[in-house]
Amino acid sequence: MTEDLEELAAAAAAGDKTALAELLQRVRPQVQRRVAKFLPCREDAEEAAQDTLMAVATKIHTFKGTGSFAGWLTIVATNCARQTYRSLKRRSVERSAEVLPEAIDPRTTSVIAGSRLDLLEALDSLEADHPQLVQPLVLRDLGALTYAEIAEELQVPLGTVKARIHQARKQVAERLTVR
Repeated sequence: MTEDLEELAAAAAAGDKTALAELLQRVRPQVQRRVAKFLPCREDAEEAAQDTLMAVATKIHTFKGTGSFAGWLTIVATNCARQTYRSLKRRSVERSAEVLPEAIDPRTTSVIAGSRLDLLEALDSLEADHPQLVQPLVLRDLGALTYAEIAEELQVPLGTVKARIHQARKQVAERLTVR
C-alpha cells in the first residue's frame, strides 16, 4: 500500500466521504484478489468482495491508524471471505440431498478449490482452538505483511508474532495433512 492510500484511509476514517469513495474504488481490485485466495468460485468471491467493501465503508471509523491500512484491510477482507464460506457451507447443508445440481459445481470438483476450502476449514478449526493465532498467520501468509508490520498492527511484541505464526503454521499443516 502506498502512503497515498494510508492518507486516504485516515481522511475517510475522519469522516471525509469523498476520500472514502476514492478509497473504496482504489482498493476494490486488491480486495477481489484477497478474497479470491479463499473462495475459488468467482460468484462467491464477488459476494465476499462486496461484503468487504461494505464493511470498509461502514467501519472505516474504527481504523485508528495505529497499524497500517493494508493490515486492517487484510483482516476485514479475510473475515468477510471466511464468513461467506461459512454461509455457503450452511446453505449447502440445508439443501435437500434429493436435489441434484443441474451443472457441476466447480467448488466440489476443482483441486484448487478443494485446497482452498481445506484451508478455510483449517482456519476455522484453528480459530476454535487458538483464536490468537489466526490473524498473525493470515496477515503473514495471505496478506504478505512483514513480521514487524504484523507486530505493529496487532500491537504485540515481534517475538510473540513469530511464535504465533510458527504455532499457527504447525496447527494448520497438521490439519491439512491428517485425513
